[in-house]
Amino acid sequence: MIIDTHIHLFDDKYQHQLMEIISQAQAQGVGKMIVVGFDFVSSQKAIALAQQFPFLYASVGLHPSEVHKFPDEELLWVKTLAQNPKVVAIGEIGLDYYWDRTYRLLQQKQFIRQIQIAKELHLPVVIHNREATNDVFQILKQERPQGVLHCYSGSLEMAKEFVKMGLFLGIGGVLTFKNSKEIKKVVSEIDLSHLLSETDGPYLAPTPYRGKLNKPEYLPLIIEAIASLKQLSFATVEKQLQKNAEILFNI
Repeated sequence: MIIDTHIHLFDDKYQHQLMEIISQAQAQGVGKMIVVGFDFVSSQKAIALAQQFPFLYASVGLHPSEVHKFPDEELLWVKTLAQNPKVVAIGEIGLDYYWDRTYRLLQQKQFIRQIQIAKELHLPVVIHNREATNDVFQILKQERPQGVLHCYSGSLEMAKEFVKMGLFLGIGGVLTFKNSKEIKKVVSEIDLSHLLSETDGPYLAPTPYRGKLNKPEYLPLIIEAIASLKQLSFATVEKQLQKNAEILFNI
C-alpha cells in the first residue's frame, strides 16, 4: 500500500473532482492519505474529510506564514481540534523565512508551542522549513518531538543530523525534477527507514506532470524514483514507506 503522508485535499482545485481524485488514487495503490491543515479553517476541513472517508486522516496546525493572524500564543484551538480521533499529527507547523521575516520571533514561539501540544497529546509533528534550517534544527534539538520534515529540501549533511534525532524526511515530486541534485543525494544516502512518500498536493507535481495539478495517483512515480536511486525493487520501497508512515502516524 502507498500512503500519501501530506496532501491538502480540501483545496478548491480538488473539490469539483474530489471523488474522481480519490478513486484514481486508490486504483494506483494509494490506500491512505493524511490531509494536512495550515490554519483553523483548513484544519477543520481536514478533519471533516477524514471523518467522511475511513482511509483519510487529518493533521491540524498553524503554518508559519499564518502566525500573524493568530497571535494567541496558547493556540488552544490547535489542542482542541487535535483531540478528534481522526487527527494523527500536529502540522503543518515550522518556520518560513522566505516570504516575510517580520514575524520571525512569533513563528518560533508558535512552532515551539505547537510542538509542546503535540508532545502533550503524544502526536508527531509535520514540519515546514523554508530558508530557516538552522533555527528549525535548534528548536527540534531542544524539543525532541517525533515527526517528519515535510517536503525535505535541505542538504545531505543536515538530513543526517535530523535522522539522528529519529525524524523522518518527506519525499515528493521534487525528487523527479531534472536539476534536483541535492534531494537525490539525500535519498541515495539516507536509509529507507527514515523516508516517507508525499504529494504536497495540489503543489509540486512530479515529472512529467510538473506545473500541473498534483494528484495522489502520481505517487508511484515518487516510489519508482526512490527505488531507482537505491537500486531496490518498487515493492521493497513501497512496503518500507508504508511501514514508516504507519509507525509515525499510528495508522
